[in-house]
Amino acid sequence: MIGCNGDNANVEDQIEDSVATGNNPDEFNKAKQVIYGIPSPIETAMLMKRAGAKYNQEYLNPTTNAGNYTTTKSMALNLGVYSTDLSFASMFDQSQASIKYLATTKKLADDLGILNAIDKSIITRMETNINNRDSLMEIISETFMNSNSFLKENDRAEIAAIILAGGWLEGLYVGCKVAQNTASNKELIERIADQRLSLNTLISLMSEYNTDPNIQAVLPEMEKLKVVFDKIQTSSSKMEVIEKDGKSIISSKSEVKVTTEVFNEICKTATEIRTNIIK
Repeated sequence: MIGCNGDNANVEDQIEDSVATGNNPDEFNKAKQVIYGIPSPIETAMLMKRAGAKYNQEYLNPTTNAGNYTTTKSMALNLGVYSTDLSFASMFDQSQASIKYLATTKKLADDLGILNAIDKSIITRMETNINNRDSLMEIISETFMNSNSFLKENDRAEIAAIILAGGWLEGLYVGCKVAQNTASNKELIERIADQRLSLNTLISLMSEYNTDPNIQAVLPEMEKLKVVFDKIQTSSSKMEVIEKDGKSIISSKSEVKVTTEVFNEICKTATEIRTNIIK
């Protein structure tokens, strides 16, 4: 959910303000790792635009499905899904779709008991700025930062982790769909391959709440994806020592190789998991 932010500096300021009020430094470092370890859907959408991708409503979870989600797990996962879809629609200046996804995220947030944590003026700002992409992205970030804090403060951090998992998976799924249907997809495929790092961060976060029944239901799906991502080959070049300004700097480069077979398997697995989430 925090990954909806398009300006990580703003998020960092908010976290550091939280730390200044006396929060545990370990919690700060952990939160910072999660935020910077999990990519922004906005960044992914920008990559899609540069690759020549077109907006395709069929990639997103229809808002008409929202009534199907009645359990805490399904509502939390799909709040993450719809939040990513809202970001995607907003990035491509789809005002009508953005309005629908905003209304749907409001409903699920209310059903989860999160909406009470959000100042009503923020919702008004969202609705007022629905045609202003940059402002909307900033408000989305602010809103779900507050929601995440609310969940942690009320001993519901595991719900925040599940929301984050739903949003991350939707970003991966949409990324795969675009990459599979866009000619200039090299950068997108590389970005998808990079998700192996953020997936490890997400699994680590969820593992902290592995006694929760909802986490127990979601975590194995993430671990299933990890098995596929682990097939990506990484090679490091020979290290070299560079002398600069009287200092010795050790330098090495790593190369990530994603075969067509592994890429297709990642997309297939992500699609299967996502299908079960949104049904």
